[in-house]
Amino acid sequence: MVEFAYNNKVHIGTKVSPFKVNSKQDLRIGFKQRKMGRFEKVNKFVEKMQKIQGETKTVLVKVQEDMKKYVDRHRRKVKEYRVGDLVLLSTKDLKYQIVGRKMEKLIEKFVRL
Repeated sequence: MVEFAYNNKVHIGTKVSPFKVNSKQDLRIGFKQRKMGRFEKVNKFVEKMQKIQGETKTVLVKVQEDMKKYVDRHRRKVKEYRVGDLVLLSTKDLKYQIVGRKMEKLIEKFVRL
């Protein structure tokens, strides 16, 4: 079930599920029967799985809401910048772009933009 769920989840980077990437088709979702069979055990299994999936979905939605509520209590408001605002940019990851500086220790820590 876990493997099925993972392979059916659309990933942010690819915008498609891993199963679709490999097989070029979507997984069949759920345990919906196409027609009622004559095997009672199969019908009971399908009903049981639908019940478990419904209960699990309800619990996961509740947990997700609780986690969001907790995280939002500690989240700071993000300052929005507009064109023309002065900001300081760290040069930590820009070292390769700063030309003409031979000594790394003399490079400014921040650059005003």
